[in-house]
Amino acid sequence: MIQTPNLIIGAGPAGLGIAGSLRKEGIDFEIVEQSQNVGNSWHNHYERLHLHTVKQLSHLPHLPFPEDYPLYVPRAKMVEYFANYAATFDIKPHFGETVVAVKKEGDHWLTTTQNGKQFQSKNLLVASGINRIPNIPTWKGKDTFKGEIIHAKSYKNAKPFVGKKVLVVGMGNTGAELALDLSEHDCETYLSVRGPVSVVPRDLNGRPVQLTSIQLAKIPFGIGDWLGNFIRGIYLGDLSKYGLKTPKLSPAKQLKVTGKTPVIDIGTVDQIKAGKIKVMPEIDYFSETGVTFKNGETKELDAVVLATGYRAKLNDFMENLDGLLNKDDLPKQAINDGPNKGLYFIGFDNYKLGGIFGIIRTEAPAIVADIQKG
Repeated sequence: MIQTPNLIIGAGPAGLGIAGSLRKEGIDFEIVEQSQNVGNSWHNHYERLHLHTVKQLSHLPHLPFPEDYPLYVPRAKMVEYFANYAATFDIKPHFGETVVAVKKEGDHWLTTTQNGKQFQSKNLLVASGINRIPNIPTWKGKDTFKGEIIHAKSYKNAKPFVGKKVLVVGMGNTGAELALDLSEHDCETYLSVRGPVSVVPRDLNGRPVQLTSIQLAKIPFGIGDWLGNFIRGIYLGDLSKYGLKTPKLSPAKQLKVTGKTPVIDIGTVDQIKAGKIKVMPEIDYFSETGVTFKNGETKELDAVVLATGYRAKLNDFMENLDGLLNKDDLPKQAINDGPNKGLYFIGFDNYKLGGIFGIIRTEAPAIVADIQKG
């Protein structure tokens, strides 16, 4: 049994951010991480990935990115930054420890890992992430398909797919960029899109749209939302003729209401307009050689990449979450009270502008302050 005032679950960006904030205030903690790396998911993301948010708004608490980092930080630089962050704040996780059970015992939390290690803590800080478990849908006939099916988590680059017919399922930011990557590397590329998609350019006239969005959000009476829709329409034009429907809600309003992040376009729309990415509707069923879509159209395929998102699945290792989760099975709030006093969730709020790193920088000081109150 390891006793600690604060136990952090997860050494990804959220876990590192709260650990660095606690260390800055001289507050002791332990941190467990199921992998062998800090920021482990960034070690494994697809190679061309860059942050879609600007670097000055994307760092963790108390440590800005080095000045020589580019405006949109690439994956390899993020890995480097996380390692430096851990070293700067003396964050030394218990690596290879997968949490399998968490329960409240009296006024303490008891956390057990797969290896049998146990931690007793006054406070429990859950930073296991929204993207913990890949979401893999099922379709009729999927098991009969003789081509390759992978989740986006396993996609590294387009090399294995050159010259092949590939369908990307899902047009979030990952699906849009993987389709772009495939289309730029001699792949016959299809993109299955189930419903309306809010698309915004990453930059407009040389200015990051993220910064513009923050300014628009300050304009009262919904004028900012109207301007956001207007700008989107001027830049992208009518995408319905290419098979992409645009939501009626502005990108910012959609995020606030539904939690769906707009697709930050870095070239996918141009490839769609050029016919190098063919937008298809929702999949109906698989056959041995391809898929049939809801509109009755059939495509023969060599591979399918599932950019179908992830799930947090906190219920896998936590008890008594009734009333704590929203409709998306994500925590309703970062700081809890009553019978759940001492329970904190960081990095799960996907209903705000600014991206995950901005959310971490907002939540971390509030959590630290609450812990200091006792």
